[in-house]
Amino acid sequence: MNLPNKITVSRILLIPVFLLVYFAEPFADILNRWVVLTLFVAAASTDALDGYLARKLKLVSNFGKLIDPLADKLLVCSALIAFTATGIVPAWATILIVSREFFISGMRQLALEQNVVLAATGLGKLKTIFQITLIVYILLPLHFLVFAPITYALIIAAVVFTIWSAIDYSIKNIQVFKNKT
Repeated sequence: MNLPNKITVSRILLIPVFLLVYFAEPFADILNRWVVLTLFVAAASTDALDGYLARKLKLVSNFGKLIDPLADKLLVCSALIAFTATGIVPAWATILIVSREFFISGMRQLALEQNVVLAATGLGKLKTIFQITLIVYILLPLHFLVFAPITYALIIAAVVFTIWSAIDYSIKNIQVFKNKT
């Protein structure tokens, strides 16, 4: 296991720690909120770091190609499910986002069976930026001082870019479905 893959695995290992601290009482405690925010930002930051190191050190691996996007999806989906469980993000938004992630993962699996690696798209990266921005905003220790319309606008933006990127990704990779039928 090379260094970039270890960093990716560390992102996955930070998820239960993030969730344990998030659900610890009292979440409203300002120190707890800073710890949760720090854990999430640290985990999310490993995405850029592992990719950079893999390319720079020429350590790109099949394991990394498989586990890196999975780690991203696990981190984002875990946070959104936690927010839904605590009443911050509506279930419909989390369901749409998680469904997109499962759908795209399925497409990637079909492509791998055809020896095709599906690259991330610009819209997919933009989708991730909106999702992470939403999560960080919600985790901000001063979030309770900011108006709910900003949270709702970020939720809508994350969902719109999530759906848009799924449609775009599907159109660009339609051959995956054609080759399977």
